[in-house]
Amino acid sequence: MEGTVFTPALEGMKHMKSEGGEMLSKPFLDVCKQLLPVIDNFGAAMALVKTDVGGNITRLENKYFSNPVEFQNLYNMVKVEVEAKKADESSSCTNGLLWLTRAMDFIVELFVNLMEHEDWAMSQVCSEAYTKTLKKYHGWLASSTFSVAMKLAPDRKKFMDVVGEKGDIKSDIEKFCANFPPLLQENHKFLASLGLDEMKAK
Repeated sequence: MEGTVFTPALEGMKHMKSEGGEMLSKPFLDVCKQLLPVIDNFGAAMALVKTDVGGNITRLENKYFSNPVEFQNLYNMVKVEVEAKKADESSSCTNGLLWLTRAMDFIVELFVNLMEHEDWAMSQVCSEAYTKTLKKYHGWLASSTFSVAMKLAPDRKKFMDVVGEKGDIKSDIEKFCANFPPLLQENHKFLASLGLDEMKAK
């Protein structure tokens, strides 16, 4: 069995922490990257999210590759920027990590809704997830753009047929929704400890 669209990410989550419990840059970014094909299946509804996620992954990856030893641990990227007083700049890796983590919160919430509310149309699944996660950090324009995009969400059954083509999709979604949030929460806790978890879109 080849597994589902979630299989690579579920496998990757097992390697995201070092033996000492540090969040590792490359494994974290790889898991986020492995979710891009999942986002793809939403089509136009998620085009904005995909662009945003892709851009933030690239920004953080470039920093990591500039010095893989120094930036082996994800939070070192933030610490360097905090020391240089650049953490709250819109082009910072800190900002990239914050928005990437928030986008992943949104994706998790979306799949939680999908599992828990079998009677909801896909547009409602997406909109409710957006309201609970990203909306409070977005300005009016971004919120309006998102609200319009969510209406383009694919038919629920078609979506499940596509993502569930191979393997046990429900079981994998449940594992994803159970295993990924605690890891994302660590990012939030770390950023919050530096007073950097509440930044809004500039």
